[in-house]
Amino acid sequence: MRWGGLGEERLLAPPHDKEMKLRDKVAVITGAGSGIGAASAFALAAEGARIVIVDVNEAGAKDVADRIDKHGGQAIAIAADVTRAADNQAAVDRAVAQWGRLDVFFANAGVPQWKTDVEEVDEATFERIMNVNVKGVWLGAKAALPVMKRDRRGVFLITASTAAIRPRPGGQIYAASKGAVVTLAKALALEVAPFGVRVVAICPVATHTPMLPTFMNKVQVDDEGLKRYEATVPLGRLNQPEDVARVAVFLASDDAAMITGSTVEVDGGRCI
Repeated sequence: MRWGGLGEERLLAPPHDKEMKLRDKVAVITGAGSGIGAASAFALAAEGARIVIVDVNEAGAKDVADRIDKHGGQAIAIAADVTRAADNQAAVDRAVAQWGRLDVFFANAGVPQWKTDVEEVDEATFERIMNVNVKGVWLGAKAALPVMKRDRRGVFLITASTAAIRPRPGGQIYAASKGAVVTLAKALALEVAPFGVRVVAICPVATHTPMLPTFMNKVQVDDEGLKRYEATVPLGRLNQPEDVARVAVFLASDDAAMITGSTVEVDGGRCI
């Protein structure tokens, strides 16, 4: 499993003449201590962005921030629970206090669901998934979008899922949570468009992250489960975190200036 991958490799590479897509911009990324969030932190940093690494796992957040700093980027780590309004606000406030601006908020933190028939799902599981995957995104928007509206610029990204479009059996609560944030992205995009702010939902297929075994209903990934999942993807493989990170860089940049309210599928054809 690669958390840094190509983004970290670019940070390690010698300086190049190519213009960085995100030079001097400031990004907050939640769930950035591992997986898609960590890969996106490296990728955005490699394009010149300064990053606030937010994760409930303080050690993971600090590790990613330290690796970015070590390779010449700029990052700070914050331990935070995205289900708490104060923690989301603290992350935004820290970005503005540290670097004077906020250009990107990537609401990436999420939790999975073990394959479970609906009658077997308890209320605590429902509440946890909805709190992190939906409330966490909403609270991030409440904290970040006023700053972006004031400055009349910014991009709010959300990690949704192909489960919002083409659910798998036994993951009904997870699918509902991701469907909710896809619709939230569209509603927010309309709300903030007059201020020059964009909102986009990214929908990855299953990705090689710490969450992957849960999606396979296994304690750890094995060849049987991996082959079964890969067979459902027309391109014949699952995402690496860097696949999603590259898309996040594009959407955060001016290259995507006319993309808002969209659902961008990073799925190897899974949703066709």
